[in-house]
Amino acid sequence: MTTIRLTMAQALVRYLAAQKVQTSAGEQPLFEGVFAIFGHGNVAGMGEALYQHRETLPTFRAHNEQGMAHAAIAFAKANNRRRMMACTTSIGPGATNMVTAAGLAHANRLPVLLLPGDVFANRTPDPVLQQVEHYGEPTLSVNDCFRPVSRYFDRITRPEQIITSLPAALATLLDPADCGPATLALCQDVQAEAYDYPADFFAPRVHHLRRQPADPRELDEAVAALRRARKPVLVAGGGVHYAEAVEALRCFAETHGVPVAETQAGKGVMAWDHPLALGGIGVTGTQAANQMAREADLILAVGTRLQDFTTASRTLLGHPDKALIQLNVARFDAVKQGAQPLIADARLGLDALSKGLSGWRSEPDWARQAATETTQWHRFYNHVTAADGIDSPTGLPSDAQVLGAIKRQAQPSDIIVCAAGGLPGELHKLWRTDQPGGYHVEYGFSCMGYEIAGGLGVKMAQPQREVTVVVGDGSYLMLNSELATSVMLGHRLTVVVLDNRGFGCINRLQQATGGAAFNNLWDDCLTGEQGAPAIDFAAHARALGALAEQVDGLAGLETALQRARRADRTTVICLSTDPFVSTEGGDWWDVAVPEVSERATVVSAHQQYRTAKQKQPY
Repeated sequence: MTTIRLTMAQALVRYLAAQKVQTSAGEQPLFEGVFAIFGHGNVAGMGEALYQHRETLPTFRAHNEQGMAHAAIAFAKANNRRRMMACTTSIGPGATNMVTAAGLAHANRLPVLLLPGDVFANRTPDPVLQQVEHYGEPTLSVNDCFRPVSRYFDRITRPEQIITSLPAALATLLDPADCGPATLALCQDVQAEAYDYPADFFAPRVHHLRRQPADPRELDEAVAALRRARKPVLVAGGGVHYAEAVEALRCFAETHGVPVAETQAGKGVMAWDHPLALGGIGVTGTQAANQMAREADLILAVGTRLQDFTTASRTLLGHPDKALIQLNVARFDAVKQGAQPLIADARLGLDALSKGLSGWRSEPDWARQAATETTQWHRFYNHVTAADGIDSPTGLPSDAQVLGAIKRQAQPSDIIVCAAGGLPGELHKLWRTDQPGGYHVEYGFSCMGYEIAGGLGVKMAQPQREVTVVVGDGSYLMLNSELATSVMLGHRLTVVVLDNRGFGCINRLQQATGGAAFNNLWDDCLTGEQGAPAIDFAAHARALGALAEQVDGLAGLETALQRARRADRTTVICLSTDPFVSTEGGDWWDVAVPEVSERATVVSAHQQYRTAKQKQPY
């Protein structure tokens, strides 16, 4: 057997560089590259290995470990999970900074390979710098925090262990059902140890998407249930995008007259102006989608994990009095909420269903009702996103009006990126997505700080498309460092910062549950004698190397967006917005209200909460 003597880190990098994937664009490298922030726990081992392979596996230097992992995750999502990145850090805080990103990738079922440095396997210099010692368990390190937020976890304590662990990690990253973050904690002494690796371990390999067909019995049962339905609604999730089943879903809907509602991850599977497109569903859904779902006698959920925002905390979907079919490649999701499971790849499953339903359509008035509901919603959209007639407590533009202005200046191929706060709810209801992949909102983990880093990852995946990031002032303050990375790498973004001076979304929720305005908006926070600062976000963005300007009102925003599209680097546009107004629509969300309070508003809110809870099945 031919062998090659390499350090463990060199072997790991060489293996990653040899992996290819078959995509719709042809054969491509599986890994776009490696985001790296070096420290004493990885600079010698992984740093030297990455330097040797910098031509075949590029290394990208970031500014924050959580941010770079967010960018890597966004890159994978924008590639429909076909291509991905790895991230390497030192031990200690460098590693734990990525735990949040691992949780995000786990919740959203997105692939990222995390390679944090770890303690010395030989323990000779213990305790090493940044080592957190556990008095009764010396085998633990901070990297064990990755275990609950990783789909695959291993600690590499011998150089030959990667021969079995790396293929297992990649199998997880590429698996349609088990996809999520894989973590290999790399002991820093082992990174530098040499081993005679089999040469065929580094042979190029081309990976292909595995498509699981439907079980014949489950398929027959699903077909029978659909044939009994008169008023079905299809709920499209992110799995439709990942299975590249957008065309199959559209054909299914048109052939059988089934209106389509979308989850946050599924948004964009139907063009916003398609006659059967109902828009977003659930807590942040459109009135059209929620009304049709309430009247439906069957829900066909495709590629969604049915989180509480989608089901309106099980008051809209997942109730025993409404038939539910879950077409999902993951068994874990397919059996949720008492659903009738159809475990299959979304594209194969929809094609098989359509074949089995030959000649069947929903009742004739059902599709017409969908068109009527969406027409009413579009009129409402025009009203709330209009540039004139600002009607808010502060006289400042609402989030909906800002989104309307951005859309008026957008092209059909543009991509909108967002994550947390009130903006994802407004986007889910209001953003008019023209093309698949044009809507990129992280709402499985709803992670503040994802926005700018995520925008960077999206732009790296789709450099030919315009990427606009919308972010609130709260999220911007949490994580903005990858603005500098976007400038450094030459990936131009347009970032719109909405400054409502606080956490406006949670302030609205706080008061909706009877609470006092407290500790969310800056005016309601404990401050020193000088009060809360007036933050100059534009000046801050310029300090990071971006172009930036503060604008007044919607007209100023629209002209600034035109300039940003012509700019040679990332542009940040800042404007003040109203924190109190949100768009009507959506459905109920289960947020527990205190049973006991001295405040009458809380007591009243709790009574309303108990009444709403009665709509749940248990």
